Amino acid sequence: MSEFPWDITVIGGGLAGCEATWQLASRGYRVRLVEMRPLVQTPAHATANLAEVVCSNSFGGEGGAAGILKAELEMGGSLILECAHASRVPAGGALAVDRGRFSELVSVRVESHPNVELAREEATELPDGRAVIATGPLTSPALAGSLQARLGQCLFFFDAVAPIVTQESIDPEKTYAGGRYGHDTDYLNCPMNKEEYLAFHATLVSAERVMSHGFEEAYFESCMPVEVLAARGVDTLRFGPMRPVGLPDPRTGREPYAAVQLRRDNREGTLYNLVGFQTGLKWGEQARILRMIPGLENAEVARFGVTHRNIYVNAPVVLDGFLRLKESPHLFLAGQITGVEGYMESTAMGLAAGIYAAMTLSGSPLPPWPRETAIGSLLNYLRSAETDSGKTFQPMNANLGVFPPLSRKIKDKKQKARETHARAVMATQGFFREMGGQGLALG
Repeated sequence: MSEFPWDITVIGGGLAGCEATWQLASRGYRVRLVEMRPLVQTPAHATANLAEVVCSNSFGGEGGAAGILKAELEMGGSLILECAHASRVPAGGALAVDRGRFSELVSVRVESHPNVELAREEATELPDGRAVIATGPLTSPALAGSLQARLGQCLFFFDAVAPIVTQESIDPEKTYAGGRYGHDTDYLNCPMNKEEYLAFHATLVSAERVMSHGFEEAYFESCMPVEVLAARGVDTLRFGPMRPVGLPDPRTGREPYAAVQLRRDNREGTLYNLVGFQTGLKWGEQARILRMIPGLENAEVARFGVTHRNIYVNAPVVLDGFLRLKESPHLFLAGQITGVEGYMESTAMGLAAGIYAAMTLSGSPLPPWPRETAIGSLLNYLRSAETDSGKTFQPMNANLGVFPPLSRKIKDKKQKARETHARAVMATQGFFREMGGQGLALG
């Protein structure tokens, strides 16, 4: 047993766990952060670094609900957002990171904090003392079993990761740079004519999967594997991840029939991931089908796509409005296990759990997060989402639909987003101001 006299335990060294740890430690509380890797690995992770990102290197756009959420995280002193900006790679209007650089930065900051003890061990039981459970969607079977025994229920959905190819194996003669509608040049595009697309689609829908057909209903809609989307209809991909709208080929001046976009995956530009191409195909099938894409005929695959099961709790039933278990209010949950989807959303739940846990340690009453904010709207969704009418609780990401309506109806989407953003900023500032010293991390 360590002699480190900690005030609280955080289990899980992902985005939410590191954010919760930072928020607590920066307020003077001593935190024991428990991370099972590298002693126990997951189906998706490859390193021992804290905050390793696996599904995509994009942390989302800077506009709309995603931009509002980032603004709130910045005001809250988010370590994850700070490290994301410090490891940013070009991606047009999106915040994309160099994966390795990002996780290294977070690891150094967390491990070097004087109020943090990092324990490399597997937590197999829910702790008796005060703790934040931020084990993410890939919670170890033992801890997941302990959680399920405590709650009587857990939910799950299947998630998929997109392949990554090396830059030097991409044929520059068959691809062209450019973002949608010419807004940036940080993407590479692989154009397809009708014949190429139809052949690609036919091969994709008949390819052999790691998991058999029948699991489609258990996938999260925004991370649907490309082969599952393709099976919904011949044009589904052309209106989804392969839509060519706004991507005219400079060599012809016309939009292609379909297009695959590649986004830089590291700062050096030596790796590119296939945007929206999450997949659960067998690796041999992936290699064969990727090489049907113009420009990727000789693609060297640096990482194949994989499918794995993510778990999350039935938040409206088991959590209160402050991310505490109703069954055990000394335990906070944070991150994707709460039922949010997305890197920044997971980070936001880590920030909120860390702040609320710190207030609990100080004996302060817990104020509800303002509904006008992205964080408050997500917390409200977790607390009150409808689970009747034959529907099960589903993970949610930040979107304007979860915010309360504005005081006046606005048809223009951009204007609506701007006014929602301004309202959220004001509410967040007021929230932290009223909380005084508990509101902002001290650094």
